[in-house]
Amino acid sequence: MLLRLRTDVREMLAEMLEYRELLYSMARRDLLLRYKQTAMGFAWAFFMPVLNMIIFSVIFTRVTKLNVNVPYPIYAYAGLLPWSFLASSLRFSVISLTGNIPLVTKVYFPREVFPFAAILVSLVDFAVGATFLAALMVYYGIGVSWAILFLPVVLLVQVVFIAGMALLLSMSNLYFRDVKYIFEVVVTVWMFATSVVYPVQSIGGRLGAILALNPMTPIIEAYRAVLLHGTLPDPEPFLLAAALSCVVFAVGWLTFHRAEFQFAERI
Repeated sequence: MLLRLRTDVREMLAEMLEYRELLYSMARRDLLLRYKQTAMGFAWAFFMPVLNMIIFSVIFTRVTKLNVNVPYPIYAYAGLLPWSFLASSLRFSVISLTGNIPLVTKVYFPREVFPFAAILVSLVDFAVGATFLAALMVYYGIGVSWAILFLPVVLLVQVVFIAGMALLLSMSNLYFRDVKYIFEVVVTVWMFATSVVYPVQSIGGRLGAILALNPMTPIIEAYRAVLLHGTLPDPEPFLLAAALSCVVFAVGWLTFHRAEFQFAERI
């Protein structure tokens, strides 16, 4: 068992290294297709987070008061931006195999390329959207501290978590085509179970204990800590989220790799 696991890991890493140029080509193709013949172009990358920020700002500052220790618009956008990265990555990953049937069935290369390419495209959107967050920080007078050096670690943990989920979802949708429809429902509920637009940590009781298991909450709070508060994230929940992300990624990639030779038969 251990010998097979080591063999699988070496094979997975070697294949991704060998086909890295294909991964970049797929990501470039998907990026161009996403914004081809659009009037707004890359502005779509932050249009929805900004629109949601405005909507939730009206709700939580005018309709009902929500006490957060930074101006609410930047609090909301700092949560909506990484959440949009996750939702966009998974939304395109879940259909990445079924949307490339001719390549899946006729040409050999590691099929992980498809969901990984979807994540790279969404990562570009995330970088574009981050420019608006920087503008908000300047507008509200929020300075940058040494804690921002921890930002790549937070981003890496989120990417690892997204990659594991993307592999599992894309494979599941290949076997059961209604997964993409179920995902749209789940991701909406999931957002409100995460500290995207309000602090779910304030919810107590059994529901609060369940919501505390959500790995995206400590990841989003980690973004807010290093960017808005100038501090490192709370170590215990963030380390738990990082550990869970690694487990999801390892299970997802290994399961995907061992099943990908049957993908052509399942289409």
